[in-house]
Amino acid sequence: MYAHAEQFVLAISHDEVVHGKHSLLDKMPGDEWRKRANLRAYLALMWTHPGKKLLFMGAEFGQWREWSHDRQLDWRLFDEPGHAGLVALVRDLNAAYRDEPALHVADAKPEGFEWLVVDDSDNSVFAYLRKSEGAPPIVVALNLTPEPRSFYRIGVPHAGFWQEILNTDAACYGGTNTGNLGGAQTREVPAHGHGQSLELVLPPLSAIMLRLDHATEAA
Repeated sequence: MYAHAEQFVLAISHDEVVHGKHSLLDKMPGDEWRKRANLRAYLALMWTHPGKKLLFMGAEFGQWREWSHDRQLDWRLFDEPGHAGLVALVRDLNAAYRDEPALHVADAKPEGFEWLVVDDSDNSVFAYLRKSEGAPPIVVALNLTPEPRSFYRIGVPHAGFWQEILNTDAACYGGTNTGNLGGAQTREVPAHGHGQSLELVLPPLSAIMLRLDHATEAA
């Protein structure tokens, strides 16, 4: 309720990845693929949600062992494909955060954030809008189950084509490459308080980002 009354940092606490609490990757449920997919979705949530980012060392490449002051990080993991995918994702999230004004300019203002889907407990889907004056808005949608969601409808404030600019399930990050073939065009089907909506494929255990590229009207 008071998120925009102060400026804050989204911190991965040092205390949560030491003293028998496991590394961030090893905390995740499921088999090895699901652990990595969960971590990728979590990192995208952190980068696209309001608040400055603080990532604890080792999480950016998915270290399995807890951090210890008695040894260096397990840098050898950079050469393993599953871990290299996490490195690539963090690199691309950093680039998106830097290059997309909607993700940072209005970070501490209520007008920079809008919930789109916040109550779909049946599908474990969340969606929100990041926006900034004079910049194209960005929809972020997260599917937090291992089941892909096809034909998932999300209302948006502008009609037009929304380009998929990041998908944590992309093959280059270690995912299944499920997605929206570059983006989606709105349809005149009202949803979530808006006059038009997107019909999307939500990959398993993933986050996708879509940027409005060609607006035709505003609702």
